[in-house]
Amino acid sequence: MPTPALAALDATGLPYRVIRHGPVTSLSEAAAVRGVAVPDVVKSIVVRRGPDDHLFVLTPGGRVISWPKLRALLGVSRLSMPDAATAKEVTGYERGTITPFGATTAWPVVADERLRGRTITLGAGEHGLSVAVDADAALASLHATVADVTDPEPTR
Repeated sequence: MPTPALAALDATGLPYRVIRHGPVTSLSEAAAVRGVAVPDVVKSIVVRRGPDDHLFVLTPGGRVISWPKLRALLGVSRLSMPDAATAKEVTGYERGTITPFGATTAWPVVADERLRGRTITLGAGEHGLSVAVDADAALASLHATVADVTDPEPTR
């Protein structure tokens, strides 16, 4: 039985490729098992604007949300990230499996502009399951707002 994410992708008619892999513990490991470059591993992050008001932010691997850029884009002064239980409640997915496809609520999507023109991989609703899809087609089907909303991940 397909996950809600795969069923939603099927409903869009977008071509995609399912990638099944075991648990991963890092971004570089996720890229390796998916057979892609680090920027092609997309993180789907749930952000809270207010009570019962969330959105998805899609960021390429190796980059993090720039909170000042995102706040400016959305015209708000405060944003936060919900805890794991709230993220699951508002999306239907556990952290590490979150995707805008098939979420329990079709929250707005903001995608970093660096995703354009790539084949990206996204979580598909289960641990160890992802999909590869054309970013431009996926962003269009999600009616995503595409903008510069990330910064390079800080080096440790």
